[in-house]
This record gives sequence, C-alpha cells and structure tokens, in this order.
Amino acid sequence: MSEAEEAEEPPAVEVRPTEGPWKVKANDRDFCNLPEFQKKVFLCFKKSKYAGNAIKTYKYNFFTFLPLNLFEQFKRAANIYFLVLLILQIIPQISTLPWYTTLVPLVIVLAITAIKDLVDDLARHRMDKEVNNRKCDVLLDGRFKESKWMDIHVGDVVRLKKNDFVPADIVLLSSSNPNSLCYVETAELDGETNLKFKMGLKVTDEHLQEEQQIANFDAMIECEEPNNRLDKFTGVMKWNNEAFPLDLDNMLLRGCKIRNTEVLHGLVIFAGADTKIMRNGGKTRFKRTKIDELMNYMVYSIFVLLILVSAGLAIGNTFWYDQIGSNAWYLYDGKQYNSSYRGFLSFWGYIIVLNTMVPISLYVSVEVIRLGQSKFINWDLQMYYPEKDTAAKARTTTLNEQLGQIEYIFSDKTGTLTQNIMAFKKCTISGHTYGRPLITICHTDRIKIFDLKWNKYADGRFQFYDHSLISCIQSKKNPDVHEFFKLLCLCHTVMVEQKEDINELVYQAASPDEGALVTAARNFGFVFLSRTQDTITVSELGVEKTYQMLALLDFNSDRKRMSVILRFPDGKIRLYCKGADTVVYERLHPSSKHKERTQSALEAFANETLRTLCLCYKDITEEEFDSWARKHKAASVSMSDREAALDEVYELIERNLQLIGATAIEDKLQDGVPDTIAKLAKANIKIWVLTGDKKETAENIGYSCQLLTGDMQIHYGEDVNEKLEARQIQRRNNTESSGRQVKIKEPFFAAQENNALIITGGWLNEILYEKKKKRRRLRLRKFKKKTIPKDGQPMDEREKEQRQIDFVDMACECSAVICCRVTPKQKANVVNLVKKYKKAVTLSIGDGANDVNMIKTADIGVGISGQEGMQAVMSSDYAFAQFRYLQRLLLVHGRWSYIRMCKFLRYFFYKNFAFTLVHFWYSFFSGYSSQIAYEDWFITLYNVCYSSLPVLLVGLLDQDVSDSLSIRFPKLYLPGPQGVMFNYKNFFISLFHGIFTSLIIFFIPYGAFRQTMGQDGEAPSDYQSFAVVTASSLTIIVNLQISLNTSYWTFVNFFAVLGSIAIYFGIMFDIHSAGIHVIFTSAFTFTGVASNTFRQPYLWLTIILTVGISLLPVICIEFLQKTIWPSEGDKIQRNRRKYEEQVEVVKKPEPFQRGRRSRRSAYAFSHSRGYADLIASGRSIRRKPTQRPIPEINQAENS
Repeated sequence: MSEAEEAEEPPAVEVRPTEGPWKVKANDRDFCNLPEFQKKVFLCFKKSKYAGNAIKTYKYNFFTFLPLNLFEQFKRAANIYFLVLLILQIIPQISTLPWYTTLVPLVIVLAITAIKDLVDDLARHRMDKEVNNRKCDVLLDGRFKESKWMDIHVGDVVRLKKNDFVPADIVLLSSSNPNSLCYVETAELDGETNLKFKMGLKVTDEHLQEEQQIANFDAMIECEEPNNRLDKFTGVMKWNNEAFPLDLDNMLLRGCKIRNTEVLHGLVIFAGADTKIMRNGGKTRFKRTKIDELMNYMVYSIFVLLILVSAGLAIGNTFWYDQIGSNAWYLYDGKQYNSSYRGFLSFWGYIIVLNTMVPISLYVSVEVIRLGQSKFINWDLQMYYPEKDTAAKARTTTLNEQLGQIEYIFSDKTGTLTQNIMAFKKCTISGHTYGRPLITICHTDRIKIFDLKWNKYADGRFQFYDHSLISCIQSKKNPDVHEFFKLLCLCHTVMVEQKEDINELVYQAASPDEGALVTAARNFGFVFLSRTQDTITVSELGVEKTYQMLALLDFNSDRKRMSVILRFPDGKIRLYCKGADTVVYERLHPSSKHKERTQSALEAFANETLRTLCLCYKDITEEEFDSWARKHKAASVSMSDREAALDEVYELIERNLQLIGATAIEDKLQDGVPDTIAKLAKANIKIWVLTGDKKETAENIGYSCQLLTGDMQIHYGEDVNEKLEARQIQRRNNTESSGRQVKIKEPFFAAQENNALIITGGWLNEILYEKKKKRRRLRLRKFKKKTIPKDGQPMDEREKEQRQIDFVDMACECSAVICCRVTPKQKANVVNLVKKYKKAVTLSIGDGANDVNMIKTADIGVGISGQEGMQAVMSSDYAFAQFRYLQRLLLVHGRWSYIRMCKFLRYFFYKNFAFTLVHFWYSFFSGYSSQIAYEDWFITLYNVCYSSLPVLLVGLLDQDVSDSLSIRFPKLYLPGPQGVMFNYKNFFISLFHGIFTSLIIFFIPYGAFRQTMGQDGEAPSDYQSFAVVTASSLTIIVNLQISLNTSYWTFVNFFAVLGSIAIYFGIMFDIHSAGIHVIFTSAFTFTGVASNTFRQPYLWLTIILTVGISLLPVICIEFLQKTIWPSEGDKIQRNRRKYEEQVEVVKKPEPFQRGRRSRRSAYAFSHSRGYADLIASGRSIRRKPTQRPIPEINQAENS
C-alpha cells in the first residue's frame, strides 16, 4: 500500500455553510473591498470590515494625541480647577493677580505631562513597529515575495519556514512534511510547550505544492466571524465545485511557532485585530494609581474648604464694609457698590488668593518624581539579565508608587515560573532508587557525570550523577533495568524525522515529558530509531531490533496512562504501560513485587517536587490477545460514544500488571522562583497562578516553587461547590427568617488552617456568568443543573453575583490559588473579580500572548521579556527577563516609590497650607479685602525656587533602609497595601500642621512688630517689612522641616536645603534693589525693603523665634514616636548597621519534607491526546531509508 493510500481521506461531501457572512477568496485582495463587505465608520464614510494585519497597542496617533491627551489630563480635578481659576483671573473686578500667573504654569504642567505620555507612547509605537515589520513570504502577482507582516491582507497566501512565527490566522494548505502535516508550538497562545500537529486537507496538499499551482488557487472560504475562541473553528472551503469541511486542526493561529516543518503554505483568514489571540487581548486601559484617585478626592475636599473659607471671609467683608469701610473716607474707590456686591467680589478674590492650597507645581513635581523613579528601575543592574542582554524596563512612568501597594499577584506558569525544560533526574527500578538528591546535585564540582563515550547515540548535554545505574546496564545482571529502559524507548508516541542531508534524527514529542524520557533511554543505550504504521525500531545497547506494534492505547486526562502492545522478534507478545501511580497501582497483579519500596520512592520524589510516572508490563498469550483484539476493533468502529467504548476495552487488557519501577523528571523552575514567592508571601502578598496547563502539572509546579506546602489543605472545585452552596442555602434561610437580606461575615475556613485552592477553567465557567442575554441563554442550558442549589431553587442574577462574591471571599482566605486550564479571557475575568469585590491592588505577570488580557486588566502589568514572544511585553507596564526580579521591583523600587511619594505629598500639602493660610490670618487685619500677605514675586517663586528642590529630592532619593534590608525584611512592605502612609488622616494632619505653622509665622512677627522699636526710635510697622519677615520665616521653616523628614542624606540634599534658603535671600535682595526698580518701576515696588529690614537685629531674633517655636513640637513628636512607639521600619533603621554587617542565611528546603497529611501523587504528564491516531493513520510516517547512517539525535523542542 502506498503512503498516499494509507493516509487517504474520505471523499469530499456537501457541507452546509457556517453561520455568519465571513467570506475569504484566495489570492484576491479586491474581493475584501466589495461593497457588501463595507461597514460604516462615521457618517457616510465606510471601510472594509476585514482588518489589516498591523497591530496597535499604542494609545495615540498624530491626529488624536492632543485631544485625547488633554481629555485624559482634564479628568484630573486639579487641572479643571486651575482652568476655572484662569477664567476668573481674566475678570478685572475680582482678580488681584495677573491672568498669566496661572496660564503659564498650567500650560507648563500640561506640556510636561503630555511630553511624558508621548515618550511612553512612542515606546509602544516602536514595539508595534518591530512586530509589524517582521518579514515573511507572500504570494503577489503569481510569485512569492518578501513582505512585512503589516502588509498582509485577508485572502493572501503566505509561505512560512521552520521557527517562523505565524503572522495571522491561516488555513494550512500544504507543507514539506508527508500529507501536509505541520508541527507548531503554542506557548504564546495557551502556555503549553509541547508540540501540536496540524493537518492540511488532502486535496490542497496534492494540488498546491508548486508556486504556479498556488498562484492559480481560487478557493472560497466561508467560516465563522472573528471571535476569541482558541479551541474552536468551523468553516467550509469551496473549490472546483466541491465543499470541504474545515476545523481547528486545519488552522494555524497567530502567535504559533513553526517547528520541525521546513516549509508550509497557508491562506490568511483573519488578520490583525481579528485574529483570535488579539481578540483575547482586551482593550488598552488607562491606568491610575490609588494615590492619584485619593489626590483627586483631596482636591475636591480642598476645593470645598476653599469655598467655605472664601465664603466666610466674603461675609466678613460684607459686615466690615457696613460697619467700618463705608465710613472711612480714605477707602472710597469711586465705585458705588453696595456691601453685598463687594462681599461677592471679595469671595472670588479670595478664591484666587487662596488657590495655592493646591498649587500647579504639585502635579509637575509628581510627574518629575515618577519619571526619575522609572529611570532608577531602568538603571538597576541587579535587574539586568546578562544571558540575554535584557535590562528591566519601566514602560510607563505613572504607576511606580502603586508597586508598593500590591495585594494580589496573578502569575502565568509556563515561561514565567518555569524554564520549559524537562530533565530526567531519578528513577526507581525493582525497588532500588538511582540518582543523587537534588541538593547534592548542586555541588557538581565534586560529583562527576558518568562517561557515555561507549554509547555512540549519547547526547553530550545529558546529565546524570549516579554511576551505579550505568554499571547495572553494562553488567546485564539485572534484567529489570533493561526492561525499564526498553519500555521507555518503546512505549511512547514520539515520532522521528530522518534528515538524510545532515545524518540527524529529530524527535517530535507530544509533550516535553515524553521527549525527556525517550532522550534518557537513548543516553542509557536504548535508542528509538524509527517507526512505521505497525512497527517500531530501536537500538538496544548497539543491537538493532524491530518490534511489531499490535495496538497503541492512547493517553487521555481521564485514563492518566498509555500502553502499547508489541510482538517481540521472538514472537512473544507484551504490553508496556506507563502512567500515574494512582491508576497503575490499582491495576497491578497481587503478586507484583517491590510495590512498597516503589511507593516510598514515589513519595520521596513527590517531596522533591519531581514529576513521576510508574512503569509496568504484562505478558499476553496469543489467545488472550486475539480475543481482546476483536473487542478493540468493534469499539474502534462504534458510531456512538466511541471513546467510552474504547476506554472499556482498554480496561480489559490493562490489568494484572507487573511493576518495574518509576521515573522522576524535574520541570526546571526559573532561578530564584521559590525564594521570590516566599519573600512575597512574607510581605502578605497573595499569589495566584493562572495557567492553561493541566491540573496535575500546575499542582506539581505549585509544590516545586513552594507556593503549595505540605501543611496546606488543598481544596478542589467539588469542595468549593459544596461550601458555596451551603453558604447560599444558609443565606436564603436567614433571609426568609428575618425578612431581609442578611450578610454572613463568618469565614469559610478556620483561622488556624492553611488552605489552598485548585480549580479548573471549566469550573470557573459556573462562576464567571456573562451579563449579555444571548450568552446567558446559551449557558442556561449548559449549566442548568449545576447552578441549582440543593434546595432546588434556581438562582437569580443577585444570587449569581453573590456566588461570585462568596467565591472571591473564599479564595482570598486561602494562602495560594491555582487556576488551571483557563483561557486568556478567563484569566482576565479572575483578575477583574478580585479588583471588583476586594478593591485590591493587583499585579499580573506573564510572558505570552495568552497573558495580554490579564496584564491589561490588572492595576499593574508585568511582561517577562527575553522570551520568544513580545506580545506580553508590548502590553505591559514593566518588563524584565526573570520572575525573580519581581521581588526587587516590589520590595525595593515599589516600596521606596510609595514611601517617597507619600512623604512628598504629606510635606507638599503641609508647606502650601502653611504658605496660603497666612493670607487668611492677614485678612482679619486688612478688612477682608482679599489682599495678599506677601510680595507678588515671593508668591510667584515660592513653589518654583524656594521650596521645591528639597522635597523633590526626597521624592526621588529618600530611603528609610537599604535595598538589601528591604528584601531581607519583607514585612517592611506591609504599610503600602494597608495605605497607612497617605490617607485622609495624614491629609488632615498636614492641614492642622500647616494651620499651626501659619499661625506661628503670622502672629509672632505681628506681635513683635507691635511691641518693638527700631534703632531709629520708630516702630517698623510697615506692611512691606512685615511681608519680608513672614516670607523669610516661612522659607527657613519649610526647608528645615523637610530636613527633619529626610531619612537618607546625600550632598545633593544638603545643597538643596541650604541652596534654597540662599537662593531666597539672593533673589530677594536683587528684586528689592534700586537698579531693578529703575528698569521695571511698576513690577518691583519693594525697593530697599530687604536691606532696611535686616538691619534691625530684633527682626533676626523674631525670625529665629518663629522658626524655633514652629519646629520644636515636630522634633518632640518625632522623638517620642521613634523611641516609645517605633514602627517596624524605625526598629530596623535603628539597627541597620548591625543587620548590614550580618550575612543573611538562606534556608534551603529539605529534600524530604515530612509531616504531610496524606501522600500526594506527583503525576504531571503534559501529554496531548491524538498522536496515537496520527501514528495509526500513517500520515506522519516517512518511508524507511534502506540504509541508515549513524545519526545525531536531538529533541524536537531543541531543534
């Protein structure tokens, strides 16, 4: 039988077109622009409904930048506030300050913020450009030409090569492999690294191999509309008056990577934003920090305070004018205004005078501080990964302080926590364990890897540290050892590709686990060489043997095992089986040996977080096999529930097995993952793992990275359902008895318990109810029984929402949560649930395109860069190369940024209250006339020159403890999530502190001026001298106050504090000089005031007294706080020298963790079903070469 005949497909049948108008015509770009495919964009403007292939993660373009950015900036209440002030200052009757004093700062603030946003967005443009400018071959004008991804259109035929990324969602037409087979890696889509196979239709494979044939290809595709379903595709290809069904097996999705396929051709069905992975990406969200939101509310509060104070002073002006002002002839201004109208004008005048309670410079300073903090992240060499020359990157500059308030981390598994590398580490054969403990393996300088030179097929990269195993193999004394490795090289679905040009065999494994096992067998001398549809050829210690494959009993997630029935060269029939210990032990013969010792070894492997498989065999008689084969054939052609029928037949033969041993594979974590998770847990940050991988694999990794520990009580979906339904029934009963909705506050778990939750995506579907009516109707049928509580009453919408709240409450009580088999959309929905019901600050971290939606949904999105895909990085707020850098990002940069920003804001509000409220006290002595207490130029320069630099440096450089101590003591992170360093309490403390300081600044000089006499015998009671003294006192006080608040001093801080005071005196003497008055007569009216004032010694004494009385209470309170009520940071800061001299002792985990409540299975085989059918069909088998050269063998994953 020829190869083509073996793989023959059934004849084409008429298939009904799928719902939806999505039509694609091959090699016809004009087809997509037909009027019937146009959609209205705006008014009468239309465009094609087919998206281009260019992707867009940026926010702005050339035309939308200015309006969108201004719109976003004016969401800030302060900016609207200053805009209103600007309008008020244009009105001459109420304005006491020129209009440009507000316009110029406002323009500067908006410009600086816009420039910063532009820089951020230009970085996104560059990342998009990098992806959009990737090259691939596209069929244009009858020939394949190199083209950019962004220039690909729906209907184009593309040619891809090995290791290329798929640029769009395409239908596979043909490939260089037999029968149009193609292997892809889908880590970017679902996080799984095992290879998956795709197949083109037989008709396209036969007729579309040459360029001219492909150029003449004019098929019509009718399929479903673009959607986000990664696991489903239905369509029809109409060609040559025949219709051929299409499904997901024929589709290559954008983000897949071509593996072990030299060339393939595909037809673009969905492009750009219509591709499934982009549909799962979610929208770019504008993120704001909690401090931003709090600042907005505080601005509203200050505005209310401003209105109340201005109203009070306006009322005072009204009464004062009635009682005094109207009777004072020297106050007559020639205007016939009554007292009420004058009070009204005074109100708006005070709105302008007191507007500096929230100065514009606050927002400029915040943006400068954030920019500087972002640069520190970019420049941090301890977050630089030299192996891939990748530095940490803050891709946004607006979220740094939010890094210090994280409460929940949502992490992907594959490529984020793990390296995607499987390594054969240990095994147990006949009750004897081989392989060194993992901790001793770390000392590789003292342990030699055994020599494999005797094995011509050995891989030089293979590492195993137990020499006794190779001695057993070579001595041939223990037949079970040979049987063990013979099973590994025979019982699998690995396929091998012969590359005759370079004498190489390439393994194509359905999972990295299986590839690791076959590779291990090869290195121990049992080499899988080739297979046909019904034979498998291996080399056993240099002797080539061919076995007849009678049956292959495929793996699935329910069976948790796979078997193969072989006829040996001597005619003997034997079944080999490998699978989870929980299912294999149930099927062992009562006389099977070494069960207890193997069980102990399995437990030891599980405690070392290794992935295990049990190996066993069974000899079968000819009669027994013939009888079973007839039943197997009948089940394989069953038309109803074929899979269940096959599973029943498999059960008949997979019994009474003889145990050989077990394997232990290490799924390598990224460096530092367990330590990072442990440190973050001590900082009271909850970590949830959201992965598309299977439950067993995710659970095993949970133990490996110490997210799960032996003392935890693990709860699965079934347990959660019981608790949720019990809570729902309890709530209904309470409601019925009390007649009102009763909130149940009791926890789901006892306080002393340590719990973890492991749930699947299928279970999450019952929690993540969609609000759209159409989806709700579809789900009603699917989950009708599941959503009815035990009392039989169906749930209404309120109860469904309450069920979500209960689930979130339960999950948040757990120390760890693992969600497996979840889609990208489900990942985002889980994050959104926690944000919605817990109001918590969340962080998502991932490395693939399947993590983009989750990254965008979280308050902070972190992308792991340096991997193969860039989608996650492009959508992230921060990016670096290794998961372990997350602890430094949060515990050091996040914590410092939060502390600095809080300290900056508290001080900024304080210094401006102290500055502004002097006007308030002055109003009692100026007839409430909205006159200012300072010189004009002091008001202009106070926040720009005299008080800004010291606090700016605190916001940039201050640190209470060093970075090493911040990581060493994760509890220092706790104030951030608790929000104790900046809240309304701190705001009112700053307000009252400012009130106190303004009182001192005004009334001590006021009293001094009333009770003292100058050297000339006259009292210096003029307004100008008083303004100079109050301004000087204020400048010195606020600069010394920030000195008291500074924890980390550098020469720059000294320079800033002393320099600000020096600049004040220097500028004051300049603008009070006669020379500048001559040039600008009307602008500088305080001529000679400074020199005259500071000639009086008692005025210097007044300033010293004012400063001393203002700062003394602060010094006393600080002293009491640090000595009597010290915080955790104060304690560590006090002893930081001692701690820094000590070397932190890192406790390594014990290789065998005792005290588990029950032994857990370490089975975690990430095998995909379907490869057995592919082997049996013969579609993947190349013709066996007549002479096989000695090959060099590599795994598919590394090829």
